[in-house]
Amino acid sequence: MYTYTWKKYLPVIRILLKRSVTATQVLSVNRIDFEKANRVKKPIVSFSVELAKGRVLTINPPLPAKDLLEVLLEDEVTRKLIRDNKYSIKFTSGFELHIENITPVVQNDISKTDSEDSTTA
Repeated sequence: MYTYTWKKYLPVIRILLKRSVTATQVLSVNRIDFEKANRVKKPIVSFSVELAKGRVLTINPPLPAKDLLEVLLEDEVTRKLIRDNKYSIKFTSGFELHIENITPVVQNDISKTDSEDSTTA
C-alpha cells in the first residue's frame, strides 16, 4: 500500500541512513502521499521499529513500517547499511521520519596500552 510512497523517498532515505552515524536524521514527508496511498484523509501512520543485522527487532510492525522495510531491503545500498549497522526508525503522526544509527561504538582503550608500555619499560 505504501511501497510507492517509500520508493519516492528512497534516494533521500539512503543519504540519511549514511549521515545517521553522526546524528539523528529527520525527513519531513508529504502528508498527501500517505493520504493517496491509504485513501483516507488524515491517516494514522506513526510507527517505531529497530533494525539490526538486516532484521527487524520490533515484533509485528504496522503496514507502513513493513512497506518501508521491504523497500529498504530491495535496494542494494540500504540493504548493506542495514546489515552493517543497528537503526532506530520512527515515523511520527506529523509525517516526519526519524533515522538514528544506534550501533554501539567500538573504542580502543588507549590508556590501557599506555599503562602496559610503562610497566614493561
